[in-house]
Amino acid sequence: MIAYFDNSATTKPCKEAVAAMTEALTECWGNPSSLHRLGVEAHRRVEAARLGVAKALGAEPDRVFFTSCGTEADNWAVFSAAQKLGKRGRHIITTQIEHHAILHPMHELEARGFEVTYLAPEADGTVTAEALRSALRPDTILVSVMMVNNEVGSVMPIQAMAKLTHRLAPNALFHTDAVQGFLKVPFRASTLEADLISVSSHKVHGPKGAGALWIRKGLSLPPYLHGGGQESSQRSGTEAVPNLLGFGAACEAALPSLRADLAKEAMLRDRLRTGLQEIHGVVLNGAQAAPHIVSFGVPGVRSQGLINCLQDQEVYVSAGSACAKGHRSHVLQAMNLSSAVIDGSVRASLSRFTTEAEVDALLHAVREAVQRLT
Repeated sequence: MIAYFDNSATTKPCKEAVAAMTEALTECWGNPSSLHRLGVEAHRRVEAARLGVAKALGAEPDRVFFTSCGTEADNWAVFSAAQKLGKRGRHIITTQIEHHAILHPMHELEARGFEVTYLAPEADGTVTAEALRSALRPDTILVSVMMVNNEVGSVMPIQAMAKLTHRLAPNALFHTDAVQGFLKVPFRASTLEADLISVSSHKVHGPKGAGALWIRKGLSLPPYLHGGGQESSQRSGTEAVPNLLGFGAACEAALPSLRADLAKEAMLRDRLRTGLQEIHGVVLNGAQAAPHIVSFGVPGVRSQGLINCLQDQEVYVSAGSACAKGHRSHVLQAMNLSSAVIDGSVRASLSRFTTEAEVDALLHAVREAVQRLT
């Protein structure tokens, strides 16, 4: 049995997504911009997929703009907001524990003359609304705070932060990277109070190569890609029909049992945490408030060694964010954890398909790895 616990890096596509993509590749392969029957049908399917994503977001379909991934959605939100509002102010706020899809664009904006404030997390990896309040200024034009931290599962008070931003910095836009929160932490775009929300397909059992940026009604951003005028002229380029149909199908498949699935994930998360706490030498990191992320480590044991021992037993975890490519976790550093803890930490992330047997296999593999490596 394979016990897969790297779902925050990518999820296995669900059968509904695979079926939708297969049909798109073999039967519905026209260009959605073409005016003949094949093109019109492809366009209809893309719009149906948009509706599926919109329902999952709790949003209006015409405010959901497809992208190639969550990273593109994040970049679009940050750079276009700065371009739109740069004449009103040059101050931006984000956090020290964002995904690099936010942090690297922020560094680029700093090089262009913007001032960026990076909010520090609490010891559990949570960034508070109070920390945001103290940083907001009249010249703040953008606030970007992730909904769920991808390494330690801390959940940010996004609605409170968005309301605070609009009250104290009325010229500012509020963006949240909801890639790890989408279909994990219940929210509705229409009531979240955010202006911009980024999501990704392959974190919710859809295919890689698809994401979306929700843009609040009435807000107009500079186009991110120029060309043929797709996505209401906001993001030109021929639509990746198979990927988008897979994304929409994954969203629709998740909704009917979402509440029960999240409760099951939370139960399995707690089962895993309890079992890890019973293993001598293992420490847990962060809030782990989201239902699908558990960060833990063995001080004195390198994370790669732990990963190797686990995968020898067909148990798969990751060393923090898959996008960090082996670098020391900036999230755990920002939480002021010791070097021994940081260097020995891994992340186990669950999905709606995770089973009790997989959790037990992970716990068994960790026990054996600790005995072998310590």
